[in-house]
Amino acid sequence: MTPPMTSEVWKRDEPDSPCQTVCLISPETRLCLGCRRTPEEISGWAKMTPALRATILAELPNRPDPAPRRRSGRKSRVADRKTTT
Repeated sequence: MTPPMTSEVWKRDEPDSPCQTVCLISPETRLCLGCRRTPEEISGWAKMTPALRATILAELPNRPDPAPRRRSGRKSRVADRKTTT
């Protein structure tokens, strides 16, 4: 017997979700840290047409890093103090 998820019933001709199960939205960029989609794209994914999904999937690699690297350590703390005083 074929496992249920691999049977023909579950196969589709539409793009799969890019979800990485790291669902955190960056407050600065408003992009998910896992898949780089916006909250609106994530919530509306199931209702989108396959063509719109494919367009979004093609754009994802070109989107900015949702969590820009931040400096840490002493140099960062000293720089932060200088900008706040």
